[in-house]
Amino acid sequence: MSYADILDEAAEREQQMIELALANRKKPTVEFTGKCHFCEEVISKGHYCSSECREDHEKELWALKNRRAA
Repeated sequence: MSYADILDEAAEREQQMIELALANRKKPTVEFTGKCHFCEEVISKGHYCSSECREDHEKELWALKNRRAA
């Protein structure tokens, strides 16, 4: 490609890097169900009814992931 100046080339490369990063980002695995994913309370948006539920669920998932086999 031929660019008018170095700034055009830099802008094009920056855009390519952004597109690449977006294409390779971790995709969300939690879908909206209408219920809190931790306590199952009915909600109208999001995945959790409160930040406390989200934190508790993250702690539980971390514990399950990192527990040692007996």
